Amino acid sequence: MDAASEPTGGATALAQIADEVRVCRRCALSAGRTTAVPGEGNVLSDVLLVGEGPGAREDATGRPFVGPAGQLLDELLAAIGWQRGDVFITNVVKCRPPANRDPEPDEAAACAGYLDRQERALEPAVVVTLGRHSLQRYLPGARIGAVHGRLRRSFSGQHVFPMYHPAAALHQASLRETLFHDMRGLPAALLAAREAIGDERTTAVPQPATADDAEQMTLF
Repeated sequence: MDAASEPTGGATALAQIADEVRVCRRCALSAGRTTAVPGEGNVLSDVLLVGEGPGAREDATGRPFVGPAGQLLDELLAAIGWQRGDVFITNVVKCRPPANRDPEPDEAAACAGYLDRQERALEPAVVVTLGRHSLQRYLPGARIGAVHGRLRRSFSGQHVFPMYHPAAALHQASLRETLFHDMRGLPAALLAAREAIGDERTTAVPQPATADDAEQMTLF
């Protein structure tokens, strides 16, 4: 393998996390899974999509968002000229909850460390939350109906772009256009987040002292 094709540090970290997820026994969900679903996508992407948990097809294949909701997600990405290979996709919990029920708080807590590490490895400019359980991780107490489609900052400073889960539109057709409308706002949100991050980094860099500064220092 030549230097150009060697994995980045982030890619190596993500691969290690995936290996750990596949054999994880931190919560009861592991007992009923066929395959854990660590996540997949572009390890250099500035966009991290976080859903809630794997469904039946995801459990069978080990890949996120490959069922009906995943097909709609592909359509949403295509609407802005993107594809799943342009982003990284994962979930709050990495194993399928029984009968596709909502993840329990203790299950999300058991998986939280994996998602924390995935975020650190990816360093995304924007986290797109898909659904209310993903939203609660980043914006506790927020209501998805009030915040969807707008760039927000999490308690830790992460730029968050909340969206409804694609599965919601499969059950409530009126949400389909809402999803497409919100997705069309994601490129601008990404640009705004990148700009804000750039500004913050520039501000954080110490500026060299000027002659005037040196003169001022002699007065004290």
